[in-house]
Amino acid sequence: MKRSGFSTTRRLSHALRTQSGSSFPSSLRAVLRTALTFIAGPARAPVLRPLPAMLLASAALLAACHRNEAPAPAPRPVVAVAVHPDRGGVSFASSLPGEVQARYTTPLGFRVNGKIIERRVRLGDTVKNGQIVARIDPADAQKNAGSAQAQLDAAQHRLVFAKQQLDRDQAQAKENLISAAQLEQTTDSYASALAGRDQAAQQAALAKDQLQYTNLVADHAGVITAEKADTGQVVSAGDQVYALAWSGDVDVVCDVPESALTALSVGQMATIQLPALPGRTFTARVREVSPAADAQSRTYRAKLTLEQPGPDVRLGMTASVALTPTANAAQAAAASFTLPATALFHDGNAPAVWIVRPGDDALELRRVQVVRYDERTVALSGGLKDGERVVLQGVHTVSAGEKVRAIAPLHPEDFAS
Repeated sequence: MKRSGFSTTRRLSHALRTQSGSSFPSSLRAVLRTALTFIAGPARAPVLRPLPAMLLASAALLAACHRNEAPAPAPRPVVAVAVHPDRGGVSFASSLPGEVQARYTTPLGFRVNGKIIERRVRLGDTVKNGQIVARIDPADAQKNAGSAQAQLDAAQHRLVFAKQQLDRDQAQAKENLISAAQLEQTTDSYASALAGRDQAAQQAALAKDQLQYTNLVADHAGVITAEKADTGQVVSAGDQVYALAWSGDVDVVCDVPESALTALSVGQMATIQLPALPGRTFTARVREVSPAADAQSRTYRAKLTLEQPGPDVRLGMTASVALTPTANAAQAAAASFTLPATALFHDGNAPAVWIVRPGDDALELRRVQVVRYDERTVALSGGLKDGERVVLQGVHTVSAGEKVRAIAPLHPEDFAS
């Protein structure tokens, strides 16, 4: 036991001399000195002899803890990218599909019932104003016109007779040869004859119009774009026989999604390209924007008037519409940022996004304003600057001030707008 105590004392003294630097903990030195005192001092009772071993074990444990301190946690990786403001408009990066149509298209139909006996034009024919394009059987209308003319002639004869009788009675009344009551009766008969003549004249004019309505006349110059009835078919008044596209202004009609409606205004210019006429471009101006969305497609119908279309532009051609953003739309687009919807978080009741600070790579929650919600993206304004890094995924699992390491998305196409 004396040899073992001497060996232990020597090892502890050596440890105190070699580890006396500032890096050696003071608590560990105190434990070693206590152990050395117990070993080198007078003999203890047997119950105290295991104490130096316990102190040595404690010293070894403290030394081990001192040598293997836990390193600081590595920054957490997050998917973040640098954002840039939108350029050149929000929703017109690609053109909108459209179709060339006449500004006015009207259905042509008879104004009376009858059987079609002749069609003088066909699909695609050009017609002039006042040209007869179809006829129905005029036999019934001719009979009605003849009957109305006969009634007019009879009413005219009654009016002449009534006028002559009135003149005679007025002359006799001056000589007091007839009573005043008889003169009043004659005057009433003349007034009735005059009204009957006027009524018969109106009936005759109406019958004449009905006879003219057996001819279907084009009321404007244009092109026949549809045929709805055939020769020999019995049609009712108002049934469509042809569709007539007026000559003159030509429109390009396109359907605009609601996300692009704020960047569209009446009078805005656009560039039109027609696949049927490659290499040529046309200019158009927005003439009309529908005030309500279509119930099925939820898009808004826009009509653009084509400037100087030329004879090569045919109705029904497909078109590619590239709208020129206005100054206000361009300014709004330059101040907006389009991000994936997964990047949007909240700060209380306000929308916000996580920003990776450039200096220390710590997270900062910043409030933003949402301009528009799209299917997969959101358009933001206010609170963001060009080039700042925004967290795109896992926004619910991070916290303010947390150190992170920004990494690029594994599949960038998943975050395309």
